[in-house]
Amino acid sequence: MKTTIHKIIAGVVLFSMALASCTKDFTEINTDPNTTPTAQPHQLLAPALVGIMNYNMQRNRNFNNELMQVTVSRNDGEGTVFRYDYRSTWSNYLYDGWYLEMTNLKDLYKIAKDSPTLNKSYQGIALILQSWVFSMLTDTYGDVPYFQSNLAKDSNIYEPVFDRQKDIYFDSFKKLEEANTLLNGGPAIIASSDPVYYGDITKWRKFGNSLYLRLLLRLSGKAEVADTCIKKIKEIVDTKASTYPKIAKNDESAILRWTGQGPYASPLINVREQDFRAPSLGSFFIENLADWNDPRINIPVYGTGTPTKTNRWGIAPSQGAFVGVPSGYLPGQDPGQKAYFYSITNNTNTGPSLQNDPLTGMIMNFAEVNFIYAEAVVKGWINGSAQTFYENGADASIKLWLPNWPDTSTKIYNIQDHLAAADIDWDDAASVEDKMERIHLQKYYALFLTDMQQWFEYRRTGHPNLPKGPGLKNGGVMPARMTYPVYVQSANPTNYKAAIAAQGPDLISTQVWWQKP
Repeated sequence: MKTTIHKIIAGVVLFSMALASCTKDFTEINTDPNTTPTAQPHQLLAPALVGIMNYNMQRNRNFNNELMQVTVSRNDGEGTVFRYDYRSTWSNYLYDGWYLEMTNLKDLYKIAKDSPTLNKSYQGIALILQSWVFSMLTDTYGDVPYFQSNLAKDSNIYEPVFDRQKDIYFDSFKKLEEANTLLNGGPAIIASSDPVYYGDITKWRKFGNSLYLRLLLRLSGKAEVADTCIKKIKEIVDTKASTYPKIAKNDESAILRWTGQGPYASPLINVREQDFRAPSLGSFFIENLADWNDPRINIPVYGTGTPTKTNRWGIAPSQGAFVGVPSGYLPGQDPGQKAYFYSITNNTNTGPSLQNDPLTGMIMNFAEVNFIYAEAVVKGWINGSAQTFYENGADASIKLWLPNWPDTSTKIYNIQDHLAAADIDWDDAASVEDKMERIHLQKYYALFLTDMQQWFEYRRTGHPNLPKGPGLKNGGVMPARMTYPVYVQSANPTNYKAAIAAQGPDLISTQVWWQKP
């Protein structure tokens, strides 16, 4: 027995010596002297953006759109999102994906800051993108790891504390302030590294300040911070407007425009034709557009419901009619085949559908900024005309998708004509609540394809007024959050328990901090 043990020990020693010999000078031998061993900022930006947009677009399609009645699945199985029937497995995808890309965004900032060239522009962009992703994380889940997140590699923190949503927001505001300073006359960046603004630092600065307004508005109804947020909104828009340039036209919108080349191919391309066409359009979404004779769907059709010319939103009517499925229908009912988003191969022409349209990489657009202004004017926070901002927002939303609109053959010559003909023009004598409904109904369409923003805004305002179907679960109340991934309970038990003790039960009905009175 001893002889056997001695042989084993001798074998291990010999193997260790051989391994040491094999790995001697490994780092030196395997380092390319013509390259740097550390990724550079221009190598990190585009992959991080593409990765984030992949996560955003997948959950926009199968979660946000189902909750917000853009689409309705013809499905009676468990976990039908449009019935507010939530499966815990929904939680992992965004949580894991956003935190994965946050590592890249933090590395982008650190490398840009520590590099000999000290590129302040990449630093500013990294801070904007961190604020953007963390806002989506906290608006989706509530309290989440923030200050200690993504520190396993550098600081061996494997069980990060969950930070309060208020602290996450206010630290994000600091980041956006710093970004605005860094990007003010910041150095150039490599255009090919930037699939959003192609190296235009001025536009990145405008996006950062517009995002700042989005986040300030989200907290504006929370009593304990309302005055601070409203004061800052006024400063950004009115008193120090030149210090905080904002998105001011459609071509300044933050959009990762898919080219179809290399890594810039829309993730929707990978969805099978039958799956892409499977959800029907919600009656709320499609029938409003039909009633308004909205140019985004107003295309000639044959009786088969097949589009006969390019339609940017890729909408196919059913038997020539734009009829949708009522959301929240009872299990066992047959909603039938109604209007849907057509796929590339199903389309009779070679024009774009939503599967390959460049504009589906939506981050934040000019129309949204106008609707932020409109709400702020209605509430008396900033100067200006709510009607003008409302009309500019509706006009920008249509022209983003249809740059040559209006086609005067329809006797529509401007946005005022369109809104009046659709009976959705501005009424300055209406109540504040009615004005909010009008603003947010148009904002709902402006936020089409913009990650989970329709859901976040509905939770903040209760607008637009979505019909409630008889088959809804959760007491017929819109889910207030996603639950934490199940694995977090075992991977980070102490901080998970502290989070739910502070925030409330880990349920979809538990409101996040900014939703609570």
